[in-house]
Amino acid sequence: MHTKTFVAVAAGLGLVTLSACGSGGGTADSSSAGSRTVTLVSHDSWAASKSVIAAFEKESGYTVKVLKDGDAGQAVNKAILTKDNPQGDVFFGVDNTLLSRALDNGLFQPYEAKGLGQVQAAYQLDKDKHRVTPVDYGDICVNYDKKYFADHKLTPPASLDDLVKPQYKNLLVTENAATSSPGLGFLLGSAARYGDDGWQDYWKKLKANGVKVVDGWEQAYNQEFSGSAGGKKAKGDRPLVVSYASSPPAEVIYANPRPKTAPTGVADGTCFRQIEFAGLLSNAKNTKGGKAFIDFLISKRFQEDMPLNMFVYPVVQGAAVPAEFTQYGPPAKHPENMAPGKIAANRDQWVRTWTSLVLK
Repeated sequence: MHTKTFVAVAAGLGLVTLSACGSGGGTADSSSAGSRTVTLVSHDSWAASKSVIAAFEKESGYTVKVLKDGDAGQAVNKAILTKDNPQGDVFFGVDNTLLSRALDNGLFQPYEAKGLGQVQAAYQLDKDKHRVTPVDYGDICVNYDKKYFADHKLTPPASLDDLVKPQYKNLLVTENAATSSPGLGFLLGSAARYGDDGWQDYWKKLKANGVKVVDGWEQAYNQEFSGSAGGKKAKGDRPLVVSYASSPPAEVIYANPRPKTAPTGVADGTCFRQIEFAGLLSNAKNTKGGKAFIDFLISKRFQEDMPLNMFVYPVVQGAAVPAEFTQYGPPAKHPENMAPGKIAANRDQWVRTWTSLVLK
């Protein structure tokens, strides 16, 4: 997801993520029509088990090469700039907050993936044209430090409304909506909740209540948030942070020894649903290999491997989810959503307005 997805957490907690780079297969290979290399372009949070990628390579005959291009926003923008002579064949990691930008710029060519019928309809946001295939989803939510709230005999916030109450003054850190995917998701969640006009008043109240804004997730979660096990030894002093519903499982899975319960919780009424997609790049050199790789991304094998690598949820019906996710990080019951068309029409102006309201 999401800058995105949650692998940054794992890195902060000392996990070495597995980058799915195939053996061999340089750019010379991928430029030829009969190439046996398929090149994936993605954001920095791409991760998959080596054994799962190896199984795809063995079955398909293709070697997978991965190019990581920064956070989600940077990667999408670079892919648009290079679309006439793309760096690869498949792009993974464009989400519903940036989807319209990619589609409007003609980044992808249509391809209806094999197995798409098993993908839940709610996530198929381009089902008429099939320019993108949904791969995963997650929820951007406020997380809280359980120990802080217990020590202060304070009930954690449960909703967006709660965050502007005086008892939570100076407790929340969020990311810049102009530079961070979770920051943008949190802004869009507030716009979905309070409407085109009401979200501005909401952010004025949040600012008056001492919200702190930093550039990105890594800084917010690992440096400013008091409940993070990762990052610098000197913990932050903010017990509320904009992160993901899947953050608590990461705190449990990568702790040594493992705690019996997650040290962090999720304010369920603060969440915005984020969906990530993959697409066949418009001028891909190896379209056949690219199509095979997109089919693989919605195979049960990859979908079940994905949660513990990228801390996101599968979109394929029947794909098993790790017990830790069910126990410590279930998806939000009623997340905020917004149609891609509405995001497209308003995103840039909302970010400009947000910047002038909150940062100046």
